[in-house]
Order: sequence, then structure tokens, then C-alpha cells
Amino acid sequence: MKKFISLLFILLIITSLFTSCGEKSEIITLNVYNWGEYISDGSEDSFDVNGGFEEYCREEFGIDVKINYTTYSDNESMYNKLKSGAAEYDIVIPSDYMIQRMISEDMLLKLNFDNIPNYRYIDEDYKNLYYDPENEYSVPYTCGMVGLIYNSNMVDEKIDSWSYLWNEKYSGDILQFNNPRDAFGTAMYYKGYSVNTTDKSEWDTACDMLLEQKPLVQSYVMDEIFNKMKNGSASIAPYYAGDFLSMYESNENLCFSYPKEGTNIFVDAMCIPASSKNKEIAEIYINYMLSEEPAVANAEYIYYASPNTLVAENEEYVEYMESIHEDAMEILYPEKINVNTEYYENLSPELLEYENTLWEKLKIDNSVEPWVYIVTLLILGFLAFLVISKLVKEKIRSKYY
Repeated sequence: MKKFISLLFILLIITSLFTSCGEKSEIITLNVYNWGEYISDGSEDSFDVNGGFEEYCREEFGIDVKINYTTYSDNESMYNKLKSGAAEYDIVIPSDYMIQRMISEDMLLKLNFDNIPNYRYIDEDYKNLYYDPENEYSVPYTCGMVGLIYNSNMVDEKIDSWSYLWNEKYSGDILQFNNPRDAFGTAMYYKGYSVNTTDKSEWDTACDMLLEQKPLVQSYVMDEIFNKMKNGSASIAPYYAGDFLSMYESNENLCFSYPKEGTNIFVDAMCIPASSKNKEIAEIYINYMLSEEPAVANAEYIYYASPNTLVAENEEYVEYMESIHEDAMEILYPEKINVNTEYYENLSPELLEYENTLWEKLKIDNSVEPWVYIVTLLILGFLAFLVISKLVKEKIRSKYY
């Protein structure tokens, strides 16, 4: 009865806001901002989650909701767009440390969990975590760990350490994260530092390591990693466990391991930005995403681990994932492996600025390849030769004519 009253109350609010007596309902636009390739979208015979939500709103509440769905490639670009006020969103799905930062800067709204009864399906291990200790601002969407992906056709050994990202043997075939937190993380885990260190000298050391690594790196990537690893154009890359399974499906020569020095564990969670104009509907969207059909569809589509017990206990889901890779469940839910893990935590404003300064230094330093300088010098030399030749000819002409 309480659930019915809550839903009825939501319906009355929505109806009063968007309809008038005897008039047709307006279309409500819900702006959702998510990672790329991070939702079941109806392609390849998958369930269209956003389309399902639109239909759910029509059937359950008699309202027309249109999902305006856009994507980003990393937490920092998402944060910068929201912070600038360049766009307004109703749902965003940041990672844990970014949620902590956004809460501290009043960028998120507290959730009304009366509108999200399916929150009860979230595993207790993913509640009361450091970034939202009172579970007020976020609802876990996916979880996972960072590992090393490598191509067994290009690598003749087991890659189980961050050190291989600095191995000259694989020069030109190494990929690196194209965002500061993850890239610095690879160096810090390798050195045995905490990725949340406040010691600037350790950040300096990590930056020096990335500068040392830079000549070996083929490319700094995020979503671009998919094509590079699937097509065999790179041999080693750090990336997320769930993405490995997507790549493996297209290239069975790919392997995966968790580095022995330790690695990042993360949670991406659904949040409502302070700029949202449709908070109640956004909460209904979050609740819908936690129901079994869309939750399982998302987990099967993006291959990331799910903190939703309806997913992990679904036999068809387990069977499907093991059809992709026989060790899929151990890779996604590695409770039994002995690997040190650490969450990224929000850095102080001073450290964030310092991190960005070091990142800019890394990306600018020697950013132009040597051949560019050589070609430029040759062109300048040729132009100088033409100018000098012209001056000499004019001087000769003036002398005799």
C-alpha cells in the first residue's frame, strides 16, 4: 500500500506539472549523460533500455517522456561540462571519486529513496562507501577493476605487472589511458604508492615515470582502445575488466590479468545533477534501471560487473557471460583473487591543480615527433635557398643591365 501511495503521489505531481484538464500531455525531455557504450541500446538484438523506460512511463503514469541521451569518454570531461554550465542534465553516471568531488561542490541533489524502492537490490558491499557514506546522492550502476589486456599473438609471456607498460621490448605497441587519474594511477601502483597520496614528490615521480614511458606509447586512448586491441594494432593496454570481454568477443587472442602490485577498484553510480529540471522523473528512471529486465540487459550488453543482486543471481546472465569467456565471472567478480585494490578518492583543490599541471606537462613535452622537426628544417632550408638564389640573380641582373 505504501508503494502504491508513493507512486500515486508521483503520478499526481507529474500530471499536475505537465498536463491540464482536457489537454494532451506535453513531452517531457529527460537528459541523460553517460559513458560511451554504457547502456543496452537495442542494437544486436539487445533490449532498448531507454525505449523501455519511455514505454514504461506511458503505461504506468500516462506521461510522454523522451530520453535525450548523450555520452562522454571520461569523468573529467563530464565534470567540466557540468561545471561550466554549458548543458543541463537530469542523470549522470560518474565514478566514485568524481561523485565525492561533485558532492563537495554542491553539484548533486540528494535522492528521495521513496521513489527508488528497487534500491533494496543493491548489494550491501556497495553501500556506505567512502564517496557517499550516507547513501544520499548516488545509486551504484556498475563496478569493476582495472587490469592489463594483452595480445598473445604479439606477446610471448604472461603480462601480470605494471612494469610491462615500461618495457622497451613492446615499444610502439603500448597504449596508455588518456586521462590523468588513471594514467598516474598506473605509475603509482607500479611504484607502490597510494593513488590518493598527498605527497607531491610522489606525484612528481609518477610524472617522471610517465615521461619516461612516453616514447614507448603508441597512443593515449579511452574509447579508441576497442579498435586498437580488437584489430591487433597494439599489444598491451591498461583498461577495465568489462571492456576486455567486449574486445575478446572480437579477438580471442586477447588475454587479461590483474597486476600483482595492485590496481584500482571502482563504482560508477547514477546521480542527479543540481541543474536537473526533472528530479522526480529522474528518480523513477533510476528505479527503473534497477529492475531486473533493464539491469540484466545492461550487464549483458556492456559486460561490466553489476552491484545489483538481481543480476548476479540471474542464471541466464551467468550462462550468457560464460559463453563469452569461460572465466568471465571470475574476471568480473574476482572475490577469490589476492590482489590489493584501492579506490580513487577526491583530491584537494590544490592537488587537483597540481595533477592537471603535471598532466599538461606530460602531454606537451616532446609532443612533436622528431621527423616533424627534420621536415620543417628541410622546408625552411629550401625556402632560404630560393630567397638567396633570387637575391643573387637580381644582383647579377642589376650589375649587367
